Amino acid sequence: MSPAADIWASLPVPALLIDADDRILEINAAAEGFLNVSAKSVVGVPIWDQVNVDSPLEEAFARARAHETPLFVNDVDVGGGQRAPLQCALQIAPLQGAPGQMIMLISPRELAGRITQHDSVKSAAKSAIGMAEMLAHEIKNPLAGITGAAQLLSMSLSKDDLELTDLIVEESRRIVKLLEQVEQFGNLSPPDFREVNIHDVLDRARRSALLGFGANMKIIEDYDPSLPMAQGDPDQLLQVVLNLLKNASEAAGKDGGTIRLHSYFEHSFRLRRADGTGRSLPLQVEIIDDGPGLPEAIKADVFDPFVSGRENGTGLGLALVSKIISDHGGSISVTSVPGRTVFRLSLARAPKQTNPKKEV
Repeated sequence: MSPAADIWASLPVPALLIDADDRILEINAAAEGFLNVSAKSVVGVPIWDQVNVDSPLEEAFARARAHETPLFVNDVDVGGGQRAPLQCALQIAPLQGAPGQMIMLISPRELAGRITQHDSVKSAAKSAIGMAEMLAHEIKNPLAGITGAAQLLSMSLSKDDLELTDLIVEESRRIVKLLEQVEQFGNLSPPDFREVNIHDVLDRARRSALLGFGANMKIIEDYDPSLPMAQGDPDQLLQVVLNLLKNASEAAGKDGGTIRLHSYFEHSFRLRRADGTGRSLPLQVEIIDDGPGLPEAIKADVFDPFVSGRENGTGLGLALVSKIISDHGGSISVTSVPGRTVFRLSLARAPKQTNPKKEV
C-alpha cells in the first residue's frame, strides 16, 4: 500500500473522493461506518443521493470546483442510508493533480459533544452518590423520631388538633419515601457483566411499559437484526430503558404518542477517556419519542441529579440512568426539539469467545 493510501485509510473522519460529475469515486473506512455502507456499493453513486445534507450545497460546491477553492460549511445535519442525521462540519477542497475531483471531509460534531457530555455526566453522578449517602444518613433517622413523637402527641390531642399531627406524620413519611429513592440511587451494585442480547432487553422493557405506564403509547421496534451481543448487566440495562420509556410516556400525557426503539451498529464510534485511552462503543440504541421535547431550562443539565422537568419529579431518574451507563463504560446523550427527543445509548460489544480445544 502506498503512503497516500495509508493516509487515506487512517483518516479518523469520514472522507469521500468525488469525480467531475459529482459521483463518488472512493470512500475511506470511517465514511463506510458513518454512512453504514460498503465502499464498493457507493462507487459511481451521485454524491447528493448518498450524503443527505439539510442545506442546499450544490451551487456552492460547483463554485468551489470551478474556482479551485476550498469550501467550509459548519453546523449542518448530515445523514446517509437509514441512520439518523448528525450535526457536522463539512470541509471540501479540490484534489491537487486531478482536475475536477473534490475531496469531502465530514466531521461529526455530535460525537465530540457526546464524549464531553459523558465526562461531565460521570462526574455529576459521582457527586450525587456522595450527596445521596449523606442525605440518607443525616435526615432519615431523625425523621423517624419526629414521626414517632407526632404519633405519641396525637394521643392526647383533641380532634381539631389531630389534623396538625397527621400532617406532620404524612409529610415525614413522604420525605422518607424520597430518601429511600436517594438510597437506591447511591447503593446501586456494580454491573454483573455478561453477554446480553440488547433486543431482548428492549423487548422486555416494551412489553412491561405497554402493560403499565405506557399503555397509551405506541411503541415501534426498529432493530438491526445483525447486531452482535452487548457486554453488560441485563437487569441494569432494563432499568435504564424502562426509565427512558417512562419519561417519554409521562411527557406525552394522556393523549399518548409514539416511541421508536432503534438499534444500529456504528463501528467508528470510540469513547476517549481523560487518560488518553479509548474504547470502542459500536452498539447504538435510540429511544425516540414525538413528545413536546425537553424544557430549554434543563436541556443542558438533564443528566444532573435533582434536575427535573416535572412538577413533582425527584430529578434522580436520568442521573441514575447516566450512572448505570457510565458504570458500563458506555455513553449516553440526548438531542431534543419539540416533536422529536432522542436518547442515545452507546455500548461495548461482548468479547468474542474462543472455542476451547477438544480433547482427543
